[in-house]
Amino acid sequence: MNKQGKILIIDDNKDVLFALNLLLEPHFEKIIVATTPEKISPFLSMYNPDIILLDMNFSRDAISGQEGFECLEKILSIDPQAIVIFMTAYADTDKAVRAIKAGATDFISKPWEKEKLLATLSSSLKLRKSQQEINVLKEQVELLSDDNKEQMIIGESPVMKEVFSTVEKLTNTDTNILILGENGTGKDVIARMLHRYSPRSMKPFITIDLGSIPEQLFESELFGYEKGAFTDARKTKSGRMEVATGGTLFLDEIGNLSLPMQAKLLTAIEKRQITRLGSTQTQPIDVRLICATNVDIHQMVEEEQFRQDLLYRINTIEIQIPPLRERGNDILLLAEHFLKLYAHKYKKEMRGFTREAKAKLLKYSWPGNVRELQHIIERTVILSDGSLLRPEHFFFHTPQRNRKEDEVLNLEQLEKHAIERAMRLTDGNISKAAEQLGITRFALYRKLEKFNL
Repeated sequence: MNKQGKILIIDDNKDVLFALNLLLEPHFEKIIVATTPEKISPFLSMYNPDIILLDMNFSRDAISGQEGFECLEKILSIDPQAIVIFMTAYADTDKAVRAIKAGATDFISKPWEKEKLLATLSSSLKLRKSQQEINVLKEQVELLSDDNKEQMIIGESPVMKEVFSTVEKLTNTDTNILILGENGTGKDVIARMLHRYSPRSMKPFITIDLGSIPEQLFESELFGYEKGAFTDARKTKSGRMEVATGGTLFLDEIGNLSLPMQAKLLTAIEKRQITRLGSTQTQPIDVRLICATNVDIHQMVEEEQFRQDLLYRINTIEIQIPPLRERGNDILLLAEHFLKLYAHKYKKEMRGFTREAKAKLLKYSWPGNVRELQHIIERTVILSDGSLLRPEHFFFHTPQRNRKEDEVLNLEQLEKHAIERAMRLTDGNISKAAEQLGITRFALYRKLEKFNL
């Protein structure tokens, strides 16, 4: 028989506890017993039970049930969704009605009928699972409402047509995909496009930016946690993998993932199940993985910084997104799109760019790719007047070269100098420096150690 759920039984009669334990042991994954109401708070935090079977009368008196109602109030103040079933040897209709009004789920008389008790507990366990499913749906809605940007994909260059052709071939497939490309090239936009044209399009598209969450929070974000699993875990929370079940999970900047976390992700993918932090119960998952990175992940495999077996799992198909500087006139198409967008947003009458302005946009190398172009157009629209944008309206942050720098040809010295400069420009911010250098934070840490910086 498949055991499911955890039940907490609170009764001061040890014979009752023994009998219930014997009856329920074949049906429940875990049975916790307590003889006094004082155990309620620590046991709720420690075990997070699915059902609480609560006696109505303890030491104060044998028939009023007042202690039971006080315990119920305490339980519901800790967990408003708690499933509490009252037990008493002195049942009456008024007490049963009062119990339900106070927030109890059901009411059982002693001595109980075995089949009726098991049926009541089975219904209560189904109710608990329904609550958990609703909570997951609420989290999906919350994540989707925070992440419902529908961005356009603009491009007519041969390299982008090749990307679109690959995406079209993947329509109606469910395979895992790895998207490669520099920062700002639109990897997330392609990921959304892949989801939109997949069999999972009506299910959630959930993202985790591995470059923006601390490593120690990755596991709780991905797998979720039970209430009390750690200091700030005040309530049970579903992980992104669980919330994404049925849909797509987009792991952005997967190259930032440490080796221990890579191992845990691989286990979840292979077993198609996860275990929340603080729990022993596994949760089945069904997600399509789309991953993205701006680093040379194959080089990381050679350097033993990324697991080859994990790479095989996530890159059934690889899509390389070209940098903006290789996309020719796409630069102008995107610039015109952003100009219309921000002219409307800031209520300005702007019709386009002069020929000289277009030439300047095409000549620039765009190290920040589409994201940089978008920011520059927005800033230019805000600061400029007139119907046409001219070359003098655009200011690019092109680093100044010097002769001494040109004379240095030793690769190690150039690398050290680049790292020192990036650290100065970002005031020592590791994440920003790594982004400027086009490497992961972990790779930057290794290089800082290598050069004793």
